[in-house]
Amino acid sequence: MTEHKKELQKQVFDIAKNAVNASRLMSGIESAHKRETLIKIADRLDKKSDDIKFKNEIDMEAAREDSLPDAMIDRLILDEARIKSMTDGIREVASLDDPVGQIIETRDRPNGIKIEKVRVPLGVIGIIYESRPNVTADAASLCLMSSNVVILRGGSEALNSNLAIGHLVRDALAESDIPVNAVQIIDNTDREIIGYLTTLAGMVDVIIPRGSQEMINSVSRGSAVPVIGHGEGLCHTYISTTADKKKAIQISLNAKVQRPGVCNAMETLLVHREAAEKILPELCEKMAEAGVEMRGDKKVRRLYDMTDATKKDWSTEYLALILSIKIVESTEEAINHIERYGSKHSDAIITEDKADAEKFLNEVDSASVYVNASTRFTDGNQMGLGAEIGISNQKLHARGPMGLKELTSYKYKLRGSGQIRR
Repeated sequence: MTEHKKELQKQVFDIAKNAVNASRLMSGIESAHKRETLIKIADRLDKKSDDIKFKNEIDMEAAREDSLPDAMIDRLILDEARIKSMTDGIREVASLDDPVGQIIETRDRPNGIKIEKVRVPLGVIGIIYESRPNVTADAASLCLMSSNVVILRGGSEALNSNLAIGHLVRDALAESDIPVNAVQIIDNTDREIIGYLTTLAGMVDVIIPRGSQEMINSVSRGSAVPVIGHGEGLCHTYISTTADKKKAIQISLNAKVQRPGVCNAMETLLVHREAAEKILPELCEKMAEAGVEMRGDKKVRRLYDMTDATKKDWSTEYLALILSIKIVESTEEAINHIERYGSKHSDAIITEDKADAEKFLNEVDSASVYVNASTRFTDGNQMGLGAEIGISNQKLHARGPMGLKELTSYKYKLRGSGQIRR
């Protein structure tokens, strides 16, 4: 092994060791103290917003020079509005119930042993993410409020932004007498760092990767630590035969156009044959006005001129102003299409038929399933979680936007008076 690799391994091991030590101290911190600290973090980030924007502009300039994809550049931006949204999210997290120590259930056994099932932190969480510097603040606030410790490894494209936010967070921790190593940021962009971090089972309790599907798959394949993946968002909206035209148009537009470079944006529009002629021409016209490139099947192209959709389009997460459109014969066909091509993230039906709505809600196996609303609401802040550490497409251990409760596990506390098993 080269000296360089030995040094990288030592760096990661030392970070993990510091995290384990901080984790032991975090379990005893009172809720009120955690809330006060989060408010201090939010206030500090607000006060230093100009410094954050300055560092972010360094990253933005490099991203433009490197011709990074538009979706990645969009996620990289930290303007005044996004910094405010970030700090508002931290304050909202501070206002939420602390899940740690909550009693989930109790049992009194016939032998007199009293059992409590109690929420506890996951422990040491490693987060590997690309592009989004707001994740630094979101993850830090959620982990602190749930008494977890977090190791953050962002992408090289956002290094300056992440470090600016991270240093301000750690300054607030030091001022609040909370272990500074409860939040650590790896400032080394060497990709081998990730490989070493994911080998530290017994020190790191869970890895949460956020980014491209390729990156998530790579982390999952090589990890000795359990992984909760924030996967791709190949989201669908299905306009049923009873859909209200106004709702169908405004919801579909919002799902595609409001912010196309994010994982909860619609990528495929499915339309029932009986609703297509009534709704599609006007909807496509509005999509075109918004700059959307549309790709449709043969039936769609009879109603509106657009590019021919290929099989690959149905399984592509564009993260851009591109939309695939397909006409289906039934709700059953729409559900089958989503089952075949979807990513189990967020899917919606537009309908006025209650039975149709319930069928869609029950049979579409996605983390978030909507009736008459935009998929853009799959977001921790929008769902009342304050922020999110990621959106899990998995079923174990968490699913959908991961807030405070999703960052806890549980243990059993058993109280006896001398009982022995016979």
